[in-house]
Amino acid sequence: MTRRTVLKGLAGASALAATGVYGLGVEPLYRLRVQRYAPDPPAWPAGLRLTIAALADIHVGEPTMPLARVEEIVAATNALRPDLVVLLGDYAAGHPFVTRAVANRDFAAAIAGLRAPLGVHAILGNHDWWDDPAAQSARRGPPQMRRDLEAAGIPVLENEAVRILAPDGPFWLLGLGDQIAFRRARGLPTRGVDRLWPTMQQITDAAPAILLAHEPDIFHRTSGRVALALAGHTHGGQLRVLGYSPVVPSRFGQRYAYGHVVEDGRHMIVSGGLGTGLAPFRLGVPPEIVLVELGTPAQLLS
Repeated sequence: MTRRTVLKGLAGASALAATGVYGLGVEPLYRLRVQRYAPDPPAWPAGLRLTIAALADIHVGEPTMPLARVEEIVAATNALRPDLVVLLGDYAAGHPFVTRAVANRDFAAAIAGLRAPLGVHAILGNHDWWDDPAAQSARRGPPQMRRDLEAAGIPVLENEAVRILAPDGPFWLLGLGDQIAFRRARGLPTRGVDRLWPTMQQITDAAPAILLAHEPDIFHRTSGRVALALAGHTHGGQLRVLGYSPVVPSRFGQRYAYGHVVEDGRHMIVSGGLGTGLAPFRLGVPPEIVLVELGTPAQLLS
């Protein structure tokens, strides 16, 4: 073994160690970016301007998501002055490396600091169900996270549609129940509480619709009646290199891993999320607040 080989080996080991330190201790805890999108869905009326801040996969719990970090995210979101804030599920910790848990009610009190003229609306994610033993045992809800969010003044939509009147016109906000709410147990299969078509049937006029769905896998079943779908769950793979995520928790793999997806004129934005799941590690997909601008001047000129 030559001296050059040894030096190359040491350099490679040092780079790997530095990457690990960054992925474990820097990107999850200290990075926070605003990821902006200005989609132009065919079903969204020209002139209906709307700015939406979307927060996904917070996974509250130390070390990567202490309560102070949640408060930082709330302040950063409010500073963007969105018209509407949507919470896309998975507020409960999703990995076994929690060093200190945060009570649901404390999280709910912190996230209730969000402010937007058209309100703050939430859906639940799989971990909000999975981390509730009583709901899993009974195979029914509502889980405690829903109770605590609603007690803090945040409405939780589960297969519900609400009509919201913005200054430039009305739109529908649809909140889908989680698609994998109940884990496989006692010989029973994994089961969701999602009801897409009954939710769609609650639309009573021609106003455009925005769908909130924790898992993006429902997107292939949506119709053009949904102007825009917003989803989370994947964390962008949590490890993403050159636009590729080696592991994506979706049966569609890279297709719905991250970002702005357009299929047959239908639009979906998949957030990279804010917290961590499975392992407290992020690399190449920093925690992000998604800011969606619909009906912007740039779109109206295109």
